Amino acid sequence: MRYKDLFIDFDDTLYDTYGNAVIALQETYEAFHLDRYFDSPQTFYDAYWAANIDLWSRYSKGEIDRPFLIVERFRRPLSVGKGIEVTKELCLEISDKFLDFCASKPGVIDGAHELMDYLKRKGYRMHMCSNGFHEVQYKKLDACGLKDYFDTIILSEDAGVNKPSPLYFDYALKVSGANKETTLMIGDNLQSDILGALNAGIDAMLVNRWNVEKADIPNTVTFVMDSLRDVMNIL
Repeated sequence: MRYKDLFIDFDDTLYDTYGNAVIALQETYEAFHLDRYFDSPQTFYDAYWAANIDLWSRYSKGEIDRPFLIVERFRRPLSVGKGIEVTKELCLEISDKFLDFCASKPGVIDGAHELMDYLKRKGYRMHMCSNGFHEVQYKKLDACGLKDYFDTIILSEDAGVNKPSPLYFDYALKVSGANKETTLMIGDNLQSDILGALNAGIDAMLVNRWNVEKADIPNTVTFVMDSLRDVMNIL
């Protein structure tokens, strides 16, 4: 067996973070009666996703911290509304409710349980590697039933640095007891998961859920899979 340890990203690799968040965002919009301030829910949703994508990208690079992200990702979309007083307290209240809604959702990516069953039977040691927030990730793991598959759960908050920093992967190797030469990183994000691992000297498998063009994927990427079920053809 070439690999003994698998570093596996959680959000949008195994857990349907985007799909579950779409539902949670709708629930949040209704819970806070935001229709009073927006002409349509879509206006709020579009503003949220634009802010969220930008902020998580900056967070993964260490350009902003968690408190800033939590407030700003709701301050921006709320500021698009009409007649709403956007305070830090309101942003935090909405964020807490949104994260509660998110963390209760069980939705996973197609083939996630099947793949994890397969990898467990094959005897791989599996380690969850995530930039997600500590208390939220454990709730999501419980909700979707994937927690017991992992030998180690390695979160950026514990590492003190985010993927794609090589320091994150050094920490992951230390905590898991894995060796670079027999470890494979599996993830959906080309920058934080794949290039991060490769820069740390770890082989990497891109699960290309977002249909990244082949020309944009460096040839140094060890494997490129179209789906989770395809992973079983390699490992």
